[in-house]
Amino acid sequence: MNLEPRQLDALSQVLVHSSFTGAAESLNMSLAAISLRVKALEEAVGQRLVTRGKTVKATPAGRMVLAHIRQLELLNTDLKERLQPASKGQSQLAVAVNADSINSWFLPGLKVELLSQHLLIDIHIDDQDHTLALLKEGAVVGCITTQEKAVAGCIAQPLGSMRYRCVASPALRQLLRKGNRTIQIHDLLSYPAVCFNRKDGLQDLFLAQHFGLRGIQYARHYIPAVDGFHQALVSGIGWGLEATIQSPEVFKAKQLVDLFPGKTVDVPLFWQHWSRETSAAHRLTSAILKAAKKYLNN
Repeated sequence: MNLEPRQLDALSQVLVHSSFTGAAESLNMSLAAISLRVKALEEAVGQRLVTRGKTVKATPAGRMVLAHIRQLELLNTDLKERLQPASKGQSQLAVAVNADSINSWFLPGLKVELLSQHLLIDIHIDDQDHTLALLKEGAVVGCITTQEKAVAGCIAQPLGSMRYRCVASPALRQLLRKGNRTIQIHDLLSYPAVCFNRKDGLQDLFLAQHFGLRGIQYARHYIPAVDGFHQALVSGIGWGLEATIQSPEVFKAKQLVDLFPGKTVDVPLFWQHWSRETSAAHRLTSAILKAAKKYLNN
């Protein structure tokens, strides 16, 4: 199967812009020419690669081809760096990282390596159970995920675990205790939980693991912002699950307290990345493994 580079470029731009018109403008070509190139590529692979409509999306086969395109782009960049070692250009790598890692160990752990290795990162934030989808689509070179089984063409390396505690503000804890008695689970569920987004299942995991409660309905706030989620807990609008390494200074200042000491949830994390890595991506992998060893429970 012969994949023509100009056709691959046309497909890439169509999917980047989610439209044929946007791709035509980006490549300074006619709409008809872009359409013909994508159609020719589809004929070459024998499958539809995009769904045509108001918003253009990749089909499963299209996502596979897009992942191939992204790898080719990185390999070309890697070759250029090897042929021109004196170049001062920096490599930019797209990665998918869960919000809790971003807010705790990921950036502090990689700071030195990012500066010394001349690496630039383009971070996509999602729940740790869903970052893998971006790797499958070829949108990123690697992801922090809870999925241990490596996807095709990738390697899954264990990083360690993030430990979570059920926390709230001191004022909310006092309300839950209704004086000085021990907090009961029905007390907790009488107040809303604070969740990062609708994909956030940590609260459900905590309730199932420690209280045997599964599939129950309870009030929830959804706050899909790293700082906003944490501030919501500090403000006392609800309870939630927060990583023990996330904001140690806040616990020291008694802005948040552990509602059920000893009842924790450990979430194992893995770094999944393409097995065919560029030299820049390999340096990033080494930096991530080093940072995880320092900060996570191993």
